Amino acid sequence: MGLKCRDKQDIAIELDEAHPELNPASIKNAQLRSLVLELDDFEDEPEKLTDKALEAIRKVWLDERGML
Repeated sequence: MGLKCRDKQDIAIELDEAHPELNPASIKNAQLRSLVLELDDFEDEPEKLTDKALEAIRKVWLDERGML
């Protein structure tokens, strides 16, 4: 079963593993949206990646990095 927008923790972990060179705090929502959509396991509808969902994913990603 693939990742859905509600799977913020798993998405953040996959983003961190795929893009260790990126600072989650410095990327724009459009780039974050593209990165999530590019994940092999992401299977949700793209329109569900709202700004609110993206900010929630970013917050978890920052927390994964110990940046919160």
